[in-house]
Amino acid sequence: MALPAGLAATAEAQAHVKWFCAFDVAGQPRGLEQVLCADFEWLVAVSLVCLMAGCLAEGTPLGTALLNALDRVTSRLRTDTSLLVRATLGFFFVSLWNLGGIILTPELKTSAEWIPWLQLGIATMLIWKRTLPVAALGIVFLFGFATWTYGAFHLADYPVFLGIAAYLALTGLDRSLFGIRPMDVVRVSAAITLMWASVEKWAYPDWTAPLLAAKPEMTFGASPELFMKAAGVIEFTLAFALIWTPLVRRMSAIILAAIFVSAVFEFGKVDAIGHSGIIVVLLAIAADDARVPVRARTAMLAPAYYAAALASFLVLYYVGHAALYGGLPGIPVI
Repeated sequence: MALPAGLAATAEAQAHVKWFCAFDVAGQPRGLEQVLCADFEWLVAVSLVCLMAGCLAEGTPLGTALLNALDRVTSRLRTDTSLLVRATLGFFFVSLWNLGGIILTPELKTSAEWIPWLQLGIATMLIWKRTLPVAALGIVFLFGFATWTYGAFHLADYPVFLGIAAYLALTGLDRSLFGIRPMDVVRVSAAITLMWASVEKWAYPDWTAPLLAAKPEMTFGASPELFMKAAGVIEFTLAFALIWTPLVRRMSAIILAAIFVSAVFEFGKVDAIGHSGIIVVLLAIAADDARVPVRARTAMLAPAYYAAALASFLVLYYVGHAALYGGLPGIPVI
């Protein structure tokens, strides 16, 4: 029951825990031997079955019909994608300017009085297409300033901001990145952001304990430990799907966007402002009508690529944390 429960209540789990609960990035993460347990394995297996079902459906008449339906429903959104992204980011930066004392996300505090004015300047640069590269530079500067203040490991939660900056710069210049479309750049950055966040759910489930204690109904009767594993696996699978084939990634984007939007009703305007950027990116991905030939071999390779991505993010997270905070000898051993 944990997987359906996790999907139904992932909205609450999706709220960025660092915005609402106490956390310690330098604290020791949960050992890998505790993460990679039997519950984790069957959750991953069920998620892979769902992923494979989507992959196998893609090359069928049903998959084609679904893509055509998505194209029709999202046609207006696709036409105005750039405008919607710019308007949403304008709302985001004007909101930060109004709140004051925040660099990019609620927990990234600053006392620098010039930061809000830079944010207002970025919002202004979003009005015209030719000044989008200037807005992109401003976002990169804020990301760098936050990294300097809070450390690279903390900012590893937010590579989507760099993807958004790249999207704005490339769109403003009518360029691609070595043949990669601006939309694909920001799509990959969103996937990386969410896959990293899912590992954090496994590494630090205790950070979410206050939320689960206040809202025990979130777990649908599952233990908090199992619920956090399920929420992380669901998030990782949906994030991985963002870098897969067109139907799979578009459906994943719709599900993720719905999860983020539903969390806003629970957590209010802080969540609405903080997640507005990634929500609009997910909507843009859902509307993207780019197609590629899908072969049966692609579906068969999905588990291998999924396993490689899962192993890579676990290693990057734990090795990175050990190197920065605990020393390499402190890496958890299975």
